[in-house]
Amino acid sequence: MAPPGPAGAHPASAEPLSRSIFQKFLLMLCSLLMSLYVFYCLAERCQSLAGPAVRPSGGGDEAGAPGRGALAGGPRNLAVWPAAAHRKRLLQLRQWRGRRPPAQRDDGEEAAWEEEPPGLAGGPGGSGAGSSVAEAPPGTLALLLDEGSKQLPQAIIIGVKKGGTRALLEFLRVHPDVRAVGAEPHFFDRSYDKGLAWYRDLMPRTLEGQITMEKTPSYFVTHEAPARISAMSKDTKLIVVVRDPVTRAISDYTQTLSKRPDIPTFESLTFKNRTTGLIDTSWSAIQIGIYAKHLEHWLRHFPIGQMLFVSGERLISDPAGELGRVQDFLGLKRIITDKHFYFNKTKGFPCLKKAEGSSKPHCLGKTKGRTHPEIDREVVRRLREFYRPFNLKFYQMTGQDFGWDG
Repeated sequence: MAPPGPAGAHPASAEPLSRSIFQKFLLMLCSLLMSLYVFYCLAERCQSLAGPAVRPSGGGDEAGAPGRGALAGGPRNLAVWPAAAHRKRLLQLRQWRGRRPPAQRDDGEEAAWEEEPPGLAGGPGGSGAGSSVAEAPPGTLALLLDEGSKQLPQAIIIGVKKGGTRALLEFLRVHPDVRAVGAEPHFFDRSYDKGLAWYRDLMPRTLEGQITMEKTPSYFVTHEAPARISAMSKDTKLIVVVRDPVTRAISDYTQTLSKRPDIPTFESLTFKNRTTGLIDTSWSAIQIGIYAKHLEHWLRHFPIGQMLFVSGERLISDPAGELGRVQDFLGLKRIITDKHFYFNKTKGFPCLKKAEGSSKPHCLGKTKGRTHPEIDREVVRRLREFYRPFNLKFYQMTGQDFGWDG
């Protein structure tokens, strides 16, 4: 039997024992943290696989509720996953892919939205204070690219040019249930002979419960467009952004003037004969503003209740109010509200405070909000007289007084 150690040995033996306990505690803590991290990663991976691995559950009120689905291949009630997460992923992907220089449109004008190149944002529904996250790994992005399917648009912004259609579309794209083509397809006026399969291929992928949209303002004044859209789907919802036709005509002229400084004056283009005051309705800048005439063609193919008329003026003064009407019309939850906007006094337009996928505000680009040339007051007065009967008829047809003649 070993002789007992000296009296001072007891503290020395206790020290390794306490150190061993502390090391075991650290090991357990590290194991717990590692387990939590692995669980979190697996949960994120499952969400990114929601498109390929999840199918909508069939039947029943609960199964048919938007944003829910059951695991494919398993029992119907085995597991239920909210679809909001992978919708959000798709929205993030759209922003991730959308940070590129403005594309040239067919009419030569640059895309009218200023974009910043931030990382993907994590806030639900768009422009809140979502935190920035790192770019998704290539494998996840590849999976996201295959999610959903391309559908023909269920809603189209059909007009009008220089009315505020670009602003409306970009505001709507904040909504997680709206997917829209950025460029104007011009299918129903210029490319109809290419067929619906070509048109569908232009559309972004959507998930169940999301709406596919596009905007081409020239549709409203294209005689063949109503019948062609009706032939595609009689249930298509149509949105028309309208603006004081006199202001709209001057804005139209200002855009053309910025590209062709040598064009005649606004006054000379407005009148066939300045002395008699006869307005030249063959000039497109004037013709587009005769809204009642164009609307008659559309009402032969679509009921008035299937069309929404958005005020271009209120889209500037009260963007959240007009977006509320649009979201109701499209059957969407009111996600875009006052908190998404601030008014940019320099541009004279509302801007998005912080859109999904952005760390900076989004404002209308340099091609919007140009300073209008000074127009003779007598010319403006005669134009207002010319448009007044057409405006009053338009108010009656739509059931809305836009206040252009007050």
